[in-house]
Amino acid sequence: MKQAYLGIDVGSISTKGVIINEDNQILSSSYIWTEGNPIGAVKHLLRLLEEDFPKDTYTVMGTGVTGSARKLVGTIVGATIVKNEITAHAVGTTTFYPNVRTILEIGGQDSKIILVENGVAVDYAMNTLCAAGTGAFLSSQAKRLGMEVEEIGDYALRSQHPTPIAARCTVFAESDLVHKIQMGHPREDIIAGVCRAVVANYLNNVGKGKKILSPVVFQGGVSKNAGVVAAFEDALGCKVLVDQNGHLMGALGAAILARRSRVRRAFDFAVEDLEFHTREAPCGRCPNNCEIICVYQGDRLIDAWGNRCDQGAVTPD
Repeated sequence: MKQAYLGIDVGSISTKGVIINEDNQILSSSYIWTEGNPIGAVKHLLRLLEEDFPKDTYTVMGTGVTGSARKLVGTIVGATIVKNEITAHAVGTTTFYPNVRTILEIGGQDSKIILVENGVAVDYAMNTLCAAGTGAFLSSQAKRLGMEVEEIGDYALRSQHPTPIAARCTVFAESDLVHKIQMGHPREDIIAGVCRAVVANYLNNVGKGKKILSPVVFQGGVSKNAGVVAAFEDALGCKVLVDQNGHLMGALGAAILARRSRVRRAFDFAVEDLEFHTREAPCGRCPNNCEIICVYQGDRLIDAWGNRCDQGAVTPD
């Protein structure tokens, strides 16, 4: 049997997964909504990945996990490696674009910038609490305009005179958008203005003080929006590369890290049928009063974290 490697990226909005072979070719992939339930989302993701995975030819021998719920999901799937999003995205991107100097990434509720020199991430930044430069903002504004978020990218390209939209924060942007609608600005100009507002917010927030050099690779779910891509190219004055699998790059990076790891452990898709749940257990054994998160498979404790001293340590069964 040939060896394959699973990568999972669990974010606040979406959950992504890929299975690759030794040559980093994708054997199976899926992109679904997390819907506030990372455990349920991962179990659904695994079912979808299993449908297309050629189990007669390959065996998954390594599992990498990244994303905001990486600790929880890594425990559930028995990951062989768990890494943060910066590392996963940098590894995934530099694998396919070895000359990349700047990685732009915008997801549903977070965004990041990674600066690369000689294939190594040397600096990065992530967004603050403001959501004006994320996919969630685009989605809410599309809904306000009576459109699906998938439609607005191509629609924005029709504009010849994008409407200026305040980009300082979500509240200002939304109020300015309503004002421009009431003034009678054409819809395509408003949509193009929203795309530019996302880019302006990103560059003034996440990219502030960063030297953005070409080649530039744009990834994350928002990279599928042609209007935002065009706005980035106009603002940066250079070509912005978008990989067809850019929305999966975090999962790809996690899978590549699993392939590079020396740890080998066969993955069993039967995990998708097991029952998992979490429980908060306040420690109270010292003034830290840590909130311990316990993860159970059925009635069996399989992992716990959150303690800041040994007094709060919880030993899995």
